Amino acid sequence: MKIGELVKRHGVSVDTIRFYEKQQLLKPSARSEAGYRLYSEADSQRLAFILRAKSVGFSLQQIHELLQIEDNKNQWQCSDVKDKVQQKLTEIARQLAELSQFQQALQQLDEACCGGSISATECSILTALEQGSTVKPEQHTGEQHNKEHN
Repeated sequence: MKIGELVKRHGVSVDTIRFYEKQQLLKPSARSEAGYRLYSEADSQRLAFILRAKSVGFSLQQIHELLQIEDNKNQWQCSDVKDKVQQKLTEIARQLAELSQFQQALQQLDEACCGGSISATECSILTALEQGSTVKPEQHTGEQHNKEHN
């Protein structure tokens, strides 16, 4: 099959397939006399493998490693594959913890800011980011507030 059929079958772009070829994850089985890339059913299955591995969060490097195992199954053990999954789970747990910290910090920034119409020179978010300090809730005096509205 030509690249266009592979694109339609898997819902990816030609650029995606060419990118995977450049990353040496996929290669056409042959070329036509006109120079078109030709893909076999095995190539289509390999692309499906790549896309499924990507959909569960594996990086291109990790997919490359999984494909090496896939291509030489008799030289590997099931535990080798499981190790790859466990490594990915550990990585995701670390990323989730980091995202949770980001969320907490952003929540503090959000809660400390009045979000009002006063000048951003008084904004606690900008102050905290400039100074690297903890966020203190904005406390605008009645004078500042009244000055804005008069």
